[in-house]
Amino acid sequence: MTDLQGTPLPGPPRYDGASIANVLSSAASVFRPVAESERAPEFPDQLGLGDALREAGRPAGPFRNVCVVLVDGLGEELVNRHRGHAPTFRRSVNLGPLDAALPSTTAASLAVLGTGQPTGQTGMVGYDVVDPERDVVVNQLSGWDPAVDPVAWQPVPTVFERLAGITRSVTVSMPTYEHSALTDAALRGTEFVGAGSTTARVSKAAELLATRTPTFMYLYWGELDQSGHQHGCTSERWLEALEELDLGLKRLAARVGPETLILVTADHGMVDIPEADRVDYSAYPELVDGVKLTAGEPRMVQLHLQDPADHEAKERLVAAWTRQFGDRAWVLDRDELMESGYFGAEVRPGVRKRIGDLIIAARGSLALYDLRRTRSTALSMVGQHGSWTDEERYVPLRVIPPTGQGR
Repeated sequence: MTDLQGTPLPGPPRYDGASIANVLSSAASVFRPVAESERAPEFPDQLGLGDALREAGRPAGPFRNVCVVLVDGLGEELVNRHRGHAPTFRRSVNLGPLDAALPSTTAASLAVLGTGQPTGQTGMVGYDVVDPERDVVVNQLSGWDPAVDPVAWQPVPTVFERLAGITRSVTVSMPTYEHSALTDAALRGTEFVGAGSTTARVSKAAELLATRTPTFMYLYWGELDQSGHQHGCTSERWLEALEELDLGLKRLAARVGPETLILVTADHGMVDIPEADRVDYSAYPELVDGVKLTAGEPRMVQLHLQDPADHEAKERLVAAWTRQFGDRAWVLDRDELMESGYFGAEVRPGVRKRIGDLIIAARGSLALYDLRRTRSTALSMVGQHGSWTDEERYVPLRVIPPTGQGR
């Protein structure tokens, strides 16, 4: 596919293959309680975990325990670039890279991970999106609109819900996320175990995996993303956070045995954007002429037009964005993206209008803000994601071999 100016766009997420959509279902396919239960729904191993583990000379299951570690913000490119700071990753079994969701942002990717379905089905199509029934912009991460029911907004059952009655499913994460709307929308159906620090989370996870109760676990690690946004993913602070992650994975691996499968993946990658390239596009009248609402994120802006049927106004807007940013951004048409499968093979009714009529996806050093509705402090964010460059779209899938004895 090309954008509206003929510039090629990388292909759509491989939702049916090497994508985070298939991490939990593939893990469930090699999970012993599912393999042994006549009540279990079908969980296809679309990532070929069993075969890949056998080829690597590792145990291929079925496993009594599965622990999927989701590292927020850890792109495949970052893992490869900084492997010298991550000896546990160097010793891991590399089964990636995988595609994140489109947009490459946490809310979208966590819903794809949790349900196994593309964004066109989950409806989690960005950081900020438009609720077409009320014609307002809603935040899907930390500022969820109380008027939006997360289960109605994202009704697709999660893998954890499908495992109900078959095994124990557990989320180990920061306590603040226990009752969050994002958790209810994307990851519902687990027993939630809160732990504030990374050390406490690793300890809680190890304790649960050491019991004789088969456990299917989701372990969230958010500190790397936080460090990247604040300091940048090329900063010393980010490298320290990576080293802490690597050490935490080493400690976890030392406390479990071969009956446990530890998988590490991520929701998106990250790029650093210099201050000079963080732009308030609302300061340019021609870039918002004919735009009713803006949404999305700084690396993938969604423009909802006042009159989508006014083709001349739309063409003027496309031309204005192209003149302003040239080869630093793709200017994309929503319907063309949908037809080309970027939101999946089918888009659930009601989701189409949540997505902007035009989408501006950064492909160079660029972050775009509408300071009419965003606080100016947002311009201080260094690490960014959301677009479809290789650095943002590709995430790792690694197996961390256990080094403990287990039970």
